Amino acid sequence: MGKGRGADQIPADDGPVRHVPVLLREAVEALRPRDGGRYLDGTFGAGGYTRALLAAADTKVLALDRDPTAIVAGADLVLEARGRLTLVEARFSQLEDVARAQGFAPLDGAVFDIGVSSMQFDEIERGFSFRGDGPLDMRMEGRGLSAADIVNEADEETLADIFYFYGEERAARRIARAIAHDRKLAPFASTKPLAEMIARVAPGRPNDIHPATKSFQALRIAVNDELGELLDGLAAAERVLAEGGRLAVVTFHSLEDRIVKQFLAERSGRGETGSRRLPGEAAPPPASFVCEGRQPVAPTREETQVNPRARSAKLRCATRTAAPPMPLGEKLSRLARLPVRDKGKV
Repeated sequence: MGKGRGADQIPADDGPVRHVPVLLREAVEALRPRDGGRYLDGTFGAGGYTRALLAAADTKVLALDRDPTAIVAGADLVLEARGRLTLVEARFSQLEDVARAQGFAPLDGAVFDIGVSSMQFDEIERGFSFRGDGPLDMRMEGRGLSAADIVNEADEETLADIFYFYGEERAARRIARAIAHDRKLAPFASTKPLAEMIARVAPGRPNDIHPATKSFQALRIAVNDELGELLDGLAAAERVLAEGGRLAVVTFHSLEDRIVKQFLAERSGRGETGSRRLPGEAAPPPASFVCEGRQPVAPTREETQVNPRARSAKLRCATRTAAPPMPLGEKLSRLARLPVRDKGKV
């Protein structure tokens, strides 16, 4: 989980790309690690941010990842850290419960690096990429509905919504209609036939990304409820960060960044102004975060040259105030989840 995604983040056909953490220096500097501080890496992945936090000061780190393979791979780092690292298989939405259970609350800082890791893309058997012909899976945890379940069982309207809202795919209805037609002849079981079908019914222009890229992104987000988990994770971090605690979030495309931007705007009071309130209307609650400096922070030209996957990355950060956390409103929730339909299996 974490470490690089977006429409231009899928590995090229010439082979896998080595995983490199994005905006690592900037994110760690934003957290301002200090001796004795307790920090959360909400997207452990290959452990890049966790290693940096452990090296920056005499910190303790709680690292989460919903992918069990990442937890297994991180066992050696846990041993190397000699009691300073706790690694737990968990989702964003569970971070408050985990932090309290592990004795990490309140936190002095939390970092999220949103998306799918290079390692997950490179494992053809996981079905995240169509670079090879793997099973149409995409489940980070290996549990629940797979991409094949959604493609073969969701009604046409729901499929179109998934492709449009989670993939920003203009040909969403055309692709959904073709899937609904073709799956009657044979269900989709692997990535290559689906990618080829999408390329056939919604071909792209020369030098564009592969025509199936946005649809595969959309399916992955739907399978893993990535945007909903992001929003729930932000709200959980708000509840568990100490006063003065720092939050840093790295995103890789507009859907993620929009949620983080509006969450922090609402929490910092930038989403409302006095002139917009009606006479007698109650003032907004006190700001629970303060955003400092010019944001978002983008990668340097040097970083994007070394790591092309960093091109679309954005970093936003904020400092927790003493104000109580705010409830999640309908406006934010609409950014994270599909419109409610009267029918559909997803």
